[in-house]
Amino acid sequence: MSQHTAELLHQLQHAEGVLVTVESVQGSGPREVGAWMAVFPHTLINTIGGGHLEFQAIDEARALLVKPATGASHEDQGYTLRYALGPALGQCCGGVVHLRYEHICADDAPQLTQRLLAGSVPLALFGGGHVGRALVHVLGNLPYQVCWIDSRDEVFPVQVPANVVCEHSDPVQDAVADLPPGSAVVIMSFSHAEDLDVVAACLKRQRTRADLRYIGLIGSKTKWATFQHRLKARGFSTEEVSLVTCPIGVPGINGKEPEVIAVAVAAQLLQQHTL
Repeated sequence: MSQHTAELLHQLQHAEGVLVTVESVQGSGPREVGAWMAVFPHTLINTIGGGHLEFQAIDEARALLVKPATGASHEDQGYTLRYALGPALGQCCGGVVHLRYEHICADDAPQLTQRLLAGSVPLALFGGGHVGRALVHVLGNLPYQVCWIDSRDEVFPVQVPANVVCEHSDPVQDAVADLPPGSAVVIMSFSHAEDLDVVAACLKRQRTRADLRYIGLIGSKTKWATFQHRLKARGFSTEEVSLVTCPIGVPGINGKEPEVIAVAVAAQLLQQHTL
């Protein structure tokens, strides 16, 4: 789960709150349908877009927080309000947003976990090196469920974001068979031989199941030219090899620092997110 979801579930153990969700958007709005914010008596988690819309939503949620004390039941606390994003609200988006308000407590944690994870994409990251660590950090608050895989069990840090699970796999390519359908795969191991084995395992899976949404390999154009030759020698067709993205990252970002590469790769992954 994302860091925001983890924070929400942790806070629910200490206080009741209000979940504010973007239920629908007509025209332009600051956030997409499904975006959420949790309002507690003394803290906020996540955002529905900021500005006056969010300020009004916080005031509405805080007012709702005191209603159970007057005898109202939790079932009475779910409702939707309409907000026109015009001059009266101090915003010029021009659209209309409907926000859903729901009173939440610790008993709601299992249902909330399932609901807030519904839009997350499973992502397998092969490689625990410098770029892998930087990418895990960037993905911490993005809509991915990350399985971080390496053949070296000792490479993983003690603490990782809430949406990351570390997995030791030796040989590393064996982990490909067990990935959830719809997974994105990013390959950046310490070894070109391991990279090649993982790519081959992904292409074999695509040949039989065709259920990986993205296969990305870190490397230069020269590395990829060598890999193409070796993959074809293993029996993969030109069409199959073309399923791999290499080099990875959105074009135009040329820095080679791990953090720069991580941002470029995360941006490319987000371009694939709704596929």
